[in-house]
Parts: sequence; structure tokens; C-alpha cells
Amino acid sequence: MTAAQPLPDPLAGPEGTAAALPEAPRREALYFALRNKKLLIGSAIVGSLLLLGILAPFFFQNGPNERIAPPGLEPSAQYWFGTTQFGQDIFVQFAHGVRSTFLVGVLGGGIGAVIGMTVGFVAGYKGGWIDEILNMITNVVLVLPTLAVLLIIAAYLESRGIVMQSLFIGLTTWPWAARAIRSQALSLSSRDYVDLARLSGFRTHKIILRDIAPNMSSYLFMTFILLFGGSVLAAAGLDFVGLGPTDGMSLGLMMHQAVKWGALQLGVWWWFVPPGLGITAIVGSLYIMNVGLDEVFNPKLREM
Repeated sequence: MTAAQPLPDPLAGPEGTAAALPEAPRREALYFALRNKKLLIGSAIVGSLLLLGILAPFFFQNGPNERIAPPGLEPSAQYWFGTTQFGQDIFVQFAHGVRSTFLVGVLGGGIGAVIGMTVGFVAGYKGGWIDEILNMITNVVLVLPTLAVLLIIAAYLESRGIVMQSLFIGLTTWPWAARAIRSQALSLSSRDYVDLARLSGFRTHKIILRDIAPNMSSYLFMTFILLFGGSVLAAAGLDFVGLGPTDGMSLGLMMHQAVKWGALQLGVWWWFVPPGLGITAIVGSLYIMNVGLDEVFNPKLREM
């Protein structure tokens, strides 16, 4: 009789190593991501506007508020988006406004994501009285009228900048993310590998960062995208009512100035249409990206 052959390791990869398995989910996600039209279209629009905001201002010799041309010029080869009633180049303002919009989205969304993830992970993992206290704080902030709070805070600030605006937006938009992440962390904290890490004596932050957060990476990324879009809309609302940055330019501030100086009544459509379309394109593309990512990470929603 021949010697019994050893059973193959079910976790072994093509070369007989168990390390090959974790690459499979990443490759599968990348495969579907490169074939998801929603994700590709949304990413292309966001990427194009981001490049415009980053690179275009370096090629301008004049600032967004400088009067460099005759007032009220329609779009032309020389002035792509025309000029305002004060002779300011609208395309220059648009490029600077796109940059400010992305900066607010990154800072505001990032601050909200960090707070929401921290509160959600700690509440979901620790449970007990810590969970109750964090839940109480989350619910209090959640029921606050966010826009009204931001309006009051912004109105009392003598000097308003993008960083300060982003800080206040981030401090008021995290509760829904915290509640969503808490529910996911609560489910993962009861898994066997988390119990094993807990019995092995690992600290709380190591268990969260090593065993819980990586299993929610796709969900966390989608949460950040939604917070990014929410920050852009919140900033646009503040800018539109005249409580935007006092030392810069933004898309919402462009719309505020257009309405303030009667662009609608004068028929100067090229003053308010570009910033409105810019905000719509950024937020809409982020939503399309989020839907596409949901289809990529959720096998039930994938389009073959």
C-alpha cells in the first residue's frame, strides 16, 4: 500500500502558501471597480474638477477678486466664463472656488469621520455604561438643528476662514456616522477572532485598529464620501447666505455675490450658473461614486 497523501490546506494559495488568500478579495473588488460605470463616471468628474482646482490657479496672473476686464462680458475665447458686473474673471473665481470647495469637503468630512469613527468604534466595542454615555452625547448632537447652529456660530465670527468653517461643520455632522459605525462594530465585537484577541491581552485600540476596522474598510470609505458631500453642501449653504470665508473665494460665495448684485434680474446667467453646476457636479458625482462602491463591495448588487 502506498503512503497516504496529506490533505491539501484549504487556506493555501496557488503556491501552497496561506498568504495568497487575502489578495483575492482585493483583486475581486478591483476587477468590479474597473468595470462599474457609476464609479468610473463619478470618479472621472470628481478627478477632473479636483485637478482644475489644484492646477488652474497656478496659471492665473490675477486673483479671483481683481478687476481686470470690462464688466458684464459674456463667455468668450478670452474669458471662458465671462466677467462679473465688476470686471472680475468668473473662470478664475470658479477655479479658486472649486479648490476651496474640495478643501472644505476634505477637512470637514475628515473631522466628522474621525469623530464619528472614534465614538462609533468605542461605543460598539466597549458597550455598557460607556456605550450609554456616548449614545446620549450622539443623540444630543443629532437632534440639534445643524444649519441653525452653524449660522449662529458663523454670524458671531469676525473673521471666517475655510479651516474654521470646516471645523464647525465637522463638529456637527458626525452623529449619524457614529451611530452607523457603532452598529457595525457591535456586531463584529462578538466574533470569535475578536474574543481571541481580547483573551490574548491586546489593548482596546489595537483590537479596534487591527481586528475590527479592517473588516469595515469599505464601509468606512463610503461613510467618508457621504460626509465629504455633506460638508460641501453645508459650506455652500453658509456661503450662499453671506457667512462664508471673508478672505477667500468659494462656489457658494460666487452664487451669493451673483444674487446680491442682481445677476438674475440683469440676465447675467454666466455669473451664477457655473458655481451652481460646480456644486451640483461635485455632490452628485460623490453620490454616484458611493452607489458604485456599494455595488462593488456588495456582491448582491454587482452588475456582471
